[in-house]
Amino acid sequence: MSKKLALILGIRPDVIRASLILGMLRDDPECDLQFIWSGQHYSDNMKDVFFRDLGVAPPDIELGAGGETDADISSAVIARLAPVLREMAPEAAVFLGDTNTVMGCLAAAQLNIPIVHIEGCMRSYDWRMPEEKYRTVIDHLADVVYAYFDEYKAQGVAEGLNPDSIVVTGNPIVDVLDHHYYGRKDHYEALADAEFFASRGIVKDGYYVMTCHRRENVGDLDALKAILAMVGAAGRPVYFPASYRTQKIIEANGLSVPANVITVDPVGYEEFLVLLVNSRGALTDSGTVVEETCVLGVPALQIRKSTERPQVYDVASCVKFDPAVPEEYPPAEVFRKVESLYGKKWTHTLGDGRSSRRIADDLLSRLKEGRFRRHAPADYHLDISRSYRGDGLS
Repeated sequence: MSKKLALILGIRPDVIRASLILGMLRDDPECDLQFIWSGQHYSDNMKDVFFRDLGVAPPDIELGAGGETDADISSAVIARLAPVLREMAPEAAVFLGDTNTVMGCLAAAQLNIPIVHIEGCMRSYDWRMPEEKYRTVIDHLADVVYAYFDEYKAQGVAEGLNPDSIVVTGNPIVDVLDHHYYGRKDHYEALADAEFFASRGIVKDGYYVMTCHRRENVGDLDALKAILAMVGAAGRPVYFPASYRTQKIIEANGLSVPANVITVDPVGYEEFLVLLVNSRGALTDSGTVVEETCVLGVPALQIRKSTERPQVYDVASCVKFDPAVPEEYPPAEVFRKVESLYGKKWTHTLGDGRSSRRIADDLLSRLKEGRFRRHAPADYHLDISRSYRGDGLS
């Protein structure tokens, strides 16, 4: 009889990174995979188009856990996930990443369901970032942590995590691009016809593609103004598929978008890859995008103070713009550096293309061998009764 495994995701980068893992788990007859979608991303072009483009079957359960603030979303995920997990009683609850959705791990912890964290032990050491708080919390609650690199494992061990609980896997974004882009390159080249660019008002190899959504960037008006001023000095068109939240903040505050910036609604994965590989470079505050550009050989400008993905700097595929101190990053110098990367070759160090397989195989072996153990008082072997109950004389 197959055993249940719950996999909980909530935003489109999660779907990208977990797409091959989902397929591998679903293909195994001994695994009853229950794919749960939190609802953090909910519209067709933020969610369903990614399922279609990546060939991922829709979620088995949708929680609809939306909200206006991080607190709204996180609390809704916990409240709505708890009864689902209670009834399902999976062998383990698997989370990926560092978003509001991973705070659902508290629901699993309250039910003593073993927790698995994919993308563990990443650290920016920048406590302003909500993601830094979330990934720290789940790593310290998790029974199994899949860390992409040895240096990430070392970071977790330095915080007191059990080294035996951390499995180093490599980054599955490499596998995803090997499968969905390099394995179908003819398809993407056919999509990138003259009409594709003309209909968007851009010229192949003559524009930048941009993403900008992080709280410290769009939630801070000074930072957002600095970003808009910077991209306004790009000297090329900037094609900007903007999140609805980013668009709303720009409009609500009457901010002026530079004339060279073409703002559109969010796009699907295939369209974004076409835009990315045919661009002059990416201007982004996304962790996933700088990994994708590193693998695809596309220059990137990371719009951040700090990063949990230093590997992109190590191989010189990426340069930096910190919107908190824009005076230290003159636009002319920033774009000179980005342009200097165009056409250059580097060798990424993100993985060997088998990370998804490693994660899926390890999950399946633990599932089949019964190595996920529900927590219970019997797990604690120290006799601590005296500490809590006194000497027994009263």
